[in-house]
Amino acid sequence: MEYDHILIRYGELALKGKNIKQFIVRLQQNIREALYEYEQVKVKRSLGRLFVELHGADPTPIMERLQKVFGIYSLSLAIKVNNEEEAIKEAALHALLSSKNAKTFKVAVRRANKNFPIRSQEMNQILGGHLLRHSEGYTVNVHEPDVEVRVEIREKATYITSTVVKGAGGLPVGSSGKSLLLLSGGIDSPVAGYLMMKRGLEIEAVHFHSPPFTSERAKQKVLDLAKILTEYGGSIKVHLVPFTELQQEIFKQIPERYGMTVMRRIMLQISEKICQNNHILAVTTGESLGQVASQTLASMNTINEVTNIPVLRPLVAMDKEEIITYSRKIGTYDLSILPYEDCCTIFVPKAPSTNPKREKVLQLEEGADFTSFIDKAMAGIEVVTVDAKAIEEDDFSDLL
Repeated sequence: MEYDHILIRYGELALKGKNIKQFIVRLQQNIREALYEYEQVKVKRSLGRLFVELHGADPTPIMERLQKVFGIYSLSLAIKVNNEEEAIKEAALHALLSSKNAKTFKVAVRRANKNFPIRSQEMNQILGGHLLRHSEGYTVNVHEPDVEVRVEIREKATYITSTVVKGAGGLPVGSSGKSLLLLSGGIDSPVAGYLMMKRGLEIEAVHFHSPPFTSERAKQKVLDLAKILTEYGGSIKVHLVPFTELQQEIFKQIPERYGMTVMRRIMLQISEKICQNNHILAVTTGESLGQVASQTLASMNTINEVTNIPVLRPLVAMDKEEIITYSRKIGTYDLSILPYEDCCTIFVPKAPSTNPKREKVLQLEEGADFTSFIDKAMAGIEVVTVDAKAIEEDDFSDLL
């Protein structure tokens, strides 16, 4: 007897009322995409649960992959048996004995199939007695057991589990729409993308690069960051915007003190155009309130004023240490700190305005003309689709 299924539980999806079916279908689709290389594996859904049929596949890498799929509250390796008392007893005993370093146990029966002739409480007693008689050295502890043998008696089969692994939580990616992530290559923006995917947003990304001031390796670093994010949300389109001429023109025509503000406004304008061309409903940034001059509340207000679409800032209330903790957790930190310049770290003014007045910025922009440069940047956009494939250990070793 062996574990032949993975039982998947979803948390807040159960609160979605009449819309729950579309969330479950999306989650099922995302799981299938996450397990694309396991051709024999099947993903089925039943009332309140999803089931992964292993068909001989090694469950360890599959469990690891599923822990990164948003929308999953928890998951367990499971043994599937017929709705027969003796078969359930045998599987429950196997689940208990296969639990390492366990000396105490508890049985929890959930009888979803009300046609099953034995009630839940009685089945608890039957199974508990059976396990005690056939497992030397084990005792019952209903309050703090080393292992909890869970039995779900469903309409067509019974599933027995003995471990519960925490999932990523959140909502299935794609169930809340799509956002365009401003992906700079630093620590913050990949974390922002991760957090918005957790709330069900599919993401595309935009990166502004300024060769020769920024290198090809800096661009590749951004693509590799996007590749790590695909582990959590599937394939990502990255829009690479050639920004050199436009950036030089900004700092040529605008006083240094306001250059960063105008540059961020133009980046947001270009991002809005990309959104309009690709049916994207919002922009996501990695801004954290007060972290740098362009991220004061006054700066955000003046920069934000240039667009009509929502600008989502999931990191706005986090300090740097919190963001770094997330970055390490999702696996982007080591890549993010590689010392390659991006467009926001070149031409940095010595004393940028932390309180740029809207009227002053508008006055400066009226005296300049960036239209042709913006059009040229838009025309030169390169779109790269980063596929959701397994990340190899040495994928970005050449950047180190």
